[in-house]
Amino acid sequence: MSRPYAPACDRNREPILTIIRDLLPATGKVLELGSGSGQHATYFSAALPLLEWLPSDLPECLPGIEAWRDDAGENCLEPIAIDLLSRELELPMVDAIVCINTVHIVAWQGTVNLFAAARGALAEGGIIYLYGPYQYRDQPLALSNVRFDEWLKARDPESGIREFEQVSALAEKNRFELTADLPMPANNRSLCFMLRN
Repeated sequence: MSRPYAPACDRNREPILTIIRDLLPATGKVLELGSGSGQHATYFSAALPLLEWLPSDLPECLPGIEAWRDDAGENCLEPIAIDLLSRELELPMVDAIVCINTVHIVAWQGTVNLFAAARGALAEGGIIYLYGPYQYRDQPLALSNVRFDEWLKARDPESGIREFEQVSALAEKNRFELTADLPMPANNRSLCFMLRN
């Protein structure tokens, strides 16, 4: 099949790589949630060859991810089907979880499920990395993000840019400590949460 293509992946992959080089463990297995087109999986696995990169998404997305995997190295693993809205969400044991431009797409319950399931998938010190736009209660939302949020909610009322404070409170409830909150291009953020026992 032809490869799906998301222009945003080409725009944000280098800034994200600069951040995750320092945040992710040097070796081990990384689960990418919401891999979408598969572009990030092939790019990051090539740039971080000591990590096993496990892409995942809804079943209908897997053929597109596989199409990108054709040129990837052995450390880019076969994608698996994961639906964050599954009532009995279970995630495989990994060393880190990466979730790019997904929290604002999926209904809020998906983020709730993500953090709850991640407790069983990560050992103490394991991390969740989130990338995307966030609303901060003490700051006005950038105009571009206001328009993006309106577009998201028009296509699905349950999606939308999430409040940073709400995500942080959810993380804390699940024993994840915020260890990084970094500005990124185009009014996005890089958030890193570490599991504490």
